[in-house]
Amino acid sequence: MISPQRIELIGSEVAILWSDGAEQYLQSEQLRAASPSAENTGERDLLGRRIGGTDQKSYPGVLVRGWRPVGGYAIQFDFTDGHNTGLYTFDYLRQLGAAG
Repeated sequence: MISPQRIELIGSEVAILWSDGAEQYLQSEQLRAASPSAENTGERDLLGRRIGGTDQKSYPGVLVRGWRPVGGYAIQFDFTDGHNTGLYTFDYLRQLGAAG
């Protein structure tokens, strides 16, 4: 499994060096908007209807202020707006970089 070897904050970007040698730079606002948390995406009931979540797509001025590994599969970021419940799997982070 490809995993982050080093993570650094560079201004408003999060720089990730991956175990395969790839480098990735993600804007803090992009990471916040893409949070996979239930607070952002909502939850689905048995019929597939979304309950909760937000339609907000932009988080101007929001920065990453820290992070921590979760198990051997994800990173949990702390944002300046207080959000910190999204678990960004390594695969999801790589996809975000490919989309950006």
